[in-house]
Amino acid sequence: MAVFYNRATLSYNDSSTNSNIVTGEIREAVTAVKTAVTDTYENGDDVTYVISLVNSGSTSLNGLTVTDNLGAYTFNGNTLYPLTYIQNSLKYYVNGVLQASPTISSTSPLIITGISIPANGNTVLVYEAAVNSYAPIGPNGSITNTGSVTGDDLITPIPFTETIQAIQGVNLSITKSLSPEVIVNNGEITYTFTILNTGSEAATATDNLVITDLFNPILDITSVVYNGTAWTSPDNYTYNETTGLFQTVAGRITVPGATFTQDPTTGIWNTVPGSATLTVTGTI
Repeated sequence: MAVFYNRATLSYNDSSTNSNIVTGEIREAVTAVKTAVTDTYENGDDVTYVISLVNSGSTSLNGLTVTDNLGAYTFNGNTLYPLTYIQNSLKYYVNGVLQASPTISSTSPLIITGISIPANGNTVLVYEAAVNSYAPIGPNGSITNTGSVTGDDLITPIPFTETIQAIQGVNLSITKSLSPEVIVNNGEITYTFTILNTGSEAATATDNLVITDLFNPILDITSVVYNGTAWTSPDNYTYNETTGLFQTVAGRITVPGATFTQDPTTGIWNTVPGSATLTVTGTI
């Protein structure tokens, strides 16, 4: 938008007088809105972005350039891009009709040239970007994309922005191993269950974590140990020696949240998962 001022001068004989000052405003006919299909992310995700351009004017606009900084931020004097444009993902629609792909002159930042918006019409750009290791993770992590539409037919750049947040909460996985892998009949074996939490929040007793396993062959349990502490039944687990069904009591297992750190030199974010370990030993 641009504001202008104007006044007139009236001359007569050897004198002159000025009129009052009038104020006007020129508003752009174009609006730009950027939207992420999903508003959260974690490392490795693909995020779909939509940029909607609307021309409310009576004249078609051509030769426009759309720039997106892909969430760029400064770290140790360097510019880091937490999003990576996915090659060949760009789709270009004019009044809902798919067009030939426009020119991408840069991918960091993303610069798209040769964009047109018809009179009283709309243009939509859809593309994907991958969340990379420069993306802030953990509590309060976010990526804010800023960008603009520019061109000779525009008075000023038309800005747009969109922010997505790093996923919060609990994110658990479990692995099981046994030792030894080969045993003789009536030999002793140990099953180890490792739970990892890559989420920003701890899994607490109220999350009611339960490990269930149907041991086959049936195990004659001699010890159950959780994070180095011996467990007893039925306070911490139950076991059916006839069927081999083993189950921990809900709420006995907790897992701390992950630790997130950014390398002070490279700017790469790292995740150290929180963990809990349960071992079940017995004879077969």
